[in-house]
Amino acid sequence: MRKRNMGWAARAALLLLFCGLLSTTVSLAAEAGTNQDPLVTLSYLNETFMDTIMARVDEKIAQRTGQSGTSGTASSFHVVTLSSGQTLTGDIGCEVMLRVGSAVCVSPSSPGLIDESAASTLNSGSALVTNHLYMMTIEGRGVKAASGTVKVLVRGGYTIA
Repeated sequence: MRKRNMGWAARAALLLLFCGLLSTTVSLAAEAGTNQDPLVTLSYLNETFMDTIMARVDEKIAQRTGQSGTSGTASSFHVVTLSSGQTLTGDIGCEVMLRVGSAVCVSPSSPGLIDESAASTLNSGSALVTNHLYMMTIEGRGVKAASGTVKVLVRGGYTIA
């Protein structure tokens, strides 16, 4: 008795059936997003996730620099009014311009403030000149109000004590 060989058409059909079952099994096993491994779209990352991350970063920066509710941002000048004896302590890079009243530099060491208008430095206890722009380049530098009401323009982070 002779063994009968399967024809090439039958072999091709059996191979196609096997490949179809295998791909269906793999597709069902690998879901396109579950609670443990969700599928994320680019629009979600750009519109929702980035806003959340940026808010958290701003929050962490504010906590690390110790800024309170009376603080400024680095993008524009703000008018700040100080009473006699109050001290405005600026973050590194903070700029201050005296507009009304009199104020003195507060600094634990030299140099205190950088006078950008005169290209010089100001040491602790020295009076600020009206309409000169001063910068805090070292931590712990500030401006103390010497007269009743002092108005300064401030750009950058700061705290008032």
